[in-house]
Amino acid sequence: MHKIKKGDDVIVITGKARGARGSVVRVLPEGRVIVENVNMVKKHTKPNPRLSRPGGIIEKESPLDLSNVALFNPVTKRGERVGFKRLEDNRKVRYFKSSGETVDV
Repeated sequence: MHKIKKGDDVIVITGKARGARGSVVRVLPEGRVIVENVNMVKKHTKPNPRLSRPGGIIEKESPLDLSNVALFNPVTKRGERVGFKRLEDNRKVRYFKSSGETVDV
């Protein structure tokens, strides 16, 4: 179980996109994460008639390191650290370390 999952609302805490908020589109296995509309880069592509893809410049999200994002807490409106704990029914859930409230219900 990872501390950040697909669909989580995160905030960038370091780098050129610091302060940007977005939803996690994909978590990559090498410890990187793609956040929606954050860390946009331009990619020059050749046209490919086989796939009916036009050429040109496309904008896409580039991966960020997991250490550069924090889970966004809607109550405090800040990015916060996350930990794991087990509930009474032996389920493993994530919780915000500052307030102790659970992220997964």
